[in-house]
Amino acid sequence: MPAAEWIAAEEARERLGVRPQTLYAYVSRGRVRVRPDPGDPRRSLYRAEDIAALRQRKSRSRKLAEVAAGAIAWGEPVLESQITTVAGGRLFYRGRDAIKLAETETLESVARLLRGGHGAALKRTDRPKPPEARDMRERAFVALAARAAVDAPARGRNPLALAVEAATLLDVLTDAVAGEVGGGAIHNRLALAWGQGPGGPGADLIRRILVLVADHELNASAFAARVAASTGASLSAACLAGIATLSGPRHGGATAAVRAFAAEAGQAGAHEAVARRLADDRALPGFGHPLYPDGDPRADALLGRFRPPKELAALRKAAHEVAGLTPNVDFALMSACEALKLPPDAPFALFGVARCAGWIAHAIEQGQADTLIRPRARYVGPEPEFA
Repeated sequence: MPAAEWIAAEEARERLGVRPQTLYAYVSRGRVRVRPDPGDPRRSLYRAEDIAALRQRKSRSRKLAEVAAGAIAWGEPVLESQITTVAGGRLFYRGRDAIKLAETETLESVARLLRGGHGAALKRTDRPKPPEARDMRERAFVALAARAAVDAPARGRNPLALAVEAATLLDVLTDAVAGEVGGGAIHNRLALAWGQGPGGPGADLIRRILVLVADHELNASAFAARVAASTGASLSAACLAGIATLSGPRHGGATAAVRAFAAEAGQAGAHEAVARRLADDRALPGFGHPLYPDGDPRADALLGRFRPPKELAALRKAAHEVAGLTPNVDFALMSACEALKLPPDAPFALFGVARCAGWIAHAIEQGQADTLIRPRARYVGPEPEFA
């Protein structure tokens, strides 16, 4: 074999851009062939072809890593889904405009649409009393955890059995939020629990909220639910992963930040509160959305259905006049709950119940894909110590 096909260690390391111990690790793993240097038996030569292949692989891996890293935060799509998309500044559930669906549909019918089922309602199984807890947020977590501890894995289950379990699971979460086992449409059950007459304007506003926030493509909680589902976990376990992720202040807890911002505006005045945050390079919670540069259509659809409290109306006006930003669904949700005088944790409860429909749909779809979601980490820690 010609000598030009073998190179010294210094050149091999330079071509790869690695330390000596890394080169030795490649050799020990059989990825680079080595032989003694005929001119100096104390030195080794390394197969140039193997070095070139490693270099090409590293370059390709870097490019893939850059694509993957860029996809994590509002980047390129990372998996296929038939459930929800945002296109042209509008939200679609399986190709149907969510804003139009909110005019007539219930959460139950949208839940069936999201998971790909037909329009017929499914018979639910019997449900236990909701757990005892301090508030509806805690009851929601406990109810889902109790189901997740005993429910069968979803992998390999009959689609109809999963559909019945999905409908029951949505009812279980609604019971937990309402504080009692109930019948009828979910929005009416929640309205009754919160002092709103079922079938009245308050109940209708709750229905619209539930439909409009039922799913939102591959958001953080939907992705968490899919990761759980990819392991074969039960639907309830996937929903538990979803609600745990939803609880973060940068997701379902965002309405609390809107509430705090509104409190600032109430003390200092709306224009002053907006100006102060901009001067401090801080965000304006409840305004703007990366996927809707021209305005969140969900917010518009809700805010046109009720009269927000005057303090919130003033904040909306100030954010637009000073920063040129329009409300997003967090602002609309918090405003609606304030207008209806619902409990303080109602925004999170509404988000959780509605998104449960989306988590179930994503869990079922991920289960059908039969692939494990298991990305690799780009290690940036200390150099591994190979013996």
